[in-house]
Amino acid sequence: MTLSSWVLTKGDGPIVAVTLHDGHDIREEVAPLLSVTEADRWREEDPYTAHWTKIGDTRIVARRSRFEFDLNRRRDKAVYIKPEDAWGLKVWKKRPPRAIIERSLAEHDAFYATLEGVLSDLERRHGRFIIFELHTYNHLRFGPDSLPADPRYNPEINIGTGTLDRQRWAPVINRFTKDLQTFNFLGRHLDVRENINFSGGYFPRWVHQTFPDSACVLSIEVKKFFMNEWTNEVDIVQLDAIRQALQSTVPGILEALNQVDAGVTSNAYQLV
Repeated sequence: MTLSSWVLTKGDGPIVAVTLHDGHDIREEVAPLLSVTEADRWREEDPYTAHWTKIGDTRIVARRSRFEFDLNRRRDKAVYIKPEDAWGLKVWKKRPPRAIIERSLAEHDAFYATLEGVLSDLERRHGRFIIFELHTYNHLRFGPDSLPADPRYNPEINIGTGTLDRQRWAPVINRFTKDLQTFNFLGRHLDVRENINFSGGYFPRWVHQTFPDSACVLSIEVKKFFMNEWTNEVDIVQLDAIRQALQSTVPGILEALNQVDAGVTSNAYQLV
């Protein structure tokens, strides 16, 4: 049985948590056409990120696999067709019929129509709102026993801010980064940096273009250090510690959001 494309849980506050790639479900008419293996799908999806959406007042969790349609790509690129669209993976046994692609794109359209309604309501009620856009990324791409990707260019948490007005939202971004960096993560500090290997995709670009005066999307990519990206085995303790780390930033973000409301764009939380 095919699940709905996403689950929306509405809350009262200005914090939204979204995971676009947690889903693994495939529509029944699509599944027989796929060439990509389930293991490869799991590896390129973002399993367990739904757990982190608990930090949000409003939560949006995608259920459908990005291999059916990708909510973080624009409409004309949302269905992977060629291997270069999908990390070199052969996605289809043969090109899917146009009618099937259009039905997938209709769900992509429906998601963004729903999102616009949800965010319009938040804008009306709060004026400003913050979106935690939660992702994970691989760092053992050459096999389970390969050397991990160079940590100089692959932080444990990458904050993508490339699609927003950095100066305007500096109080929020800097406070979030600082609080995350200083969180006691199981006796140590996380390596948290901004725009090192990801700066944001279609989702934050769409949000910022649609709500230019009210939305701040923090595109958060967590390296899969808390799990085995090849077997999907997860360390529950680290998984929940990441949730706690993200949760710890919410009070500071709300404080910084008030500064943005007041037009404050100083370097009050300038990072060193």
